[in-house]
Amino acid sequence: MKIITYLFTALFVLSHSSCDNSSMKNDAAGVFEADEVIVSSEIAGRILILDLKEGDRLTKDSSYVSIDATGLQLQKDQVQASIRALQEKTVDVDPQIRLLKEQISVQEVQLNGLMREQRRMENLVKDNAATGKQLDDINTQVDIIRKQIEVTRKQIAVQLSSSGTQNRSVLSEKDPLMKKAAQLQDQVDRGRVSNPVNGTVLARYAMTGEVTAPGKALYKIADLSTLILRAYISGTQLPQVKLGQSVKVLTDDGAKNWKTYPGRISWVSDKAEFTPKTIQTKEERANLVYAMKIEVPNDGYLKIGMYAEVQFK
Repeated sequence: MKIITYLFTALFVLSHSSCDNSSMKNDAAGVFEADEVIVSSEIAGRILILDLKEGDRLTKDSSYVSIDATGLQLQKDQVQASIRALQEKTVDVDPQIRLLKEQISVQEVQLNGLMREQRRMENLVKDNAATGKQLDDINTQVDIIRKQIEVTRKQIAVQLSSSGTQNRSVLSEKDPLMKKAAQLQDQVDRGRVSNPVNGTVLARYAMTGEVTAPGKALYKIADLSTLILRAYISGTQLPQVKLGQSVKVLTDDGAKNWKTYPGRISWVSDKAEFTPKTIQTKEERANLVYAMKIEVPNDGYLKIGMYAEVQFK
């Protein structure tokens, strides 16, 4: 009777243990990661300000790093001085033009007077009160004044044309110089490094006072509000998942407990790869697996590199 009782008890324990294990048998497993951004300077120079430390939460488009751009600012000032010097190289013909126009005004007054005298002389010749030679002399003077006015007007046109050509040649250098100044100003502005994303500083690679170079890492940042669980599934599991599917993510919560998080499948690889050594899939002997990414809201307890398991149903 005791033997039967022991056997019955053993069968009950084994069946209960089997149920517990099957209930905890998960479909996939992986580790958490995040989209990490390495922030670097776009110009070379000494770091004047590096106002951050690991663990700081930074906001997007804010500046926490300043690079010395004095050399670039001096180059820009030099270009702007060259632009101002161009104006001094241009020819100002306004004084000459005003003088020639005043000369034309005087000549026109003389011409009007001679024309009145010409009409009077024509009447006198008709009345036989003056000779034809006197009229010819007046006509000659009128023609001379008219030719002088025409010559003066041509002088004005020549002055305007020649000065315009010379000034256009000089001022043609202005646009390239202005663009060069704009480029230098853009580089000066890049001396203040803009933070690209909202996130937490994961690592700091430089210190205030150091000299940096374009592309040299200053710090690393990532948005930890949502972590990505990279897990792997076998080919037989592939038909069970789809993009946007909700899943259950489990992390260790003490020695025997599990903490549950909601997750959403955001990516599934279209190529198979060999099973990573550190990953255990549902089928342990599967040689080829497919990677997938699961977005998991972070309550602050999830960490990059933390292990987690996934249940599809």
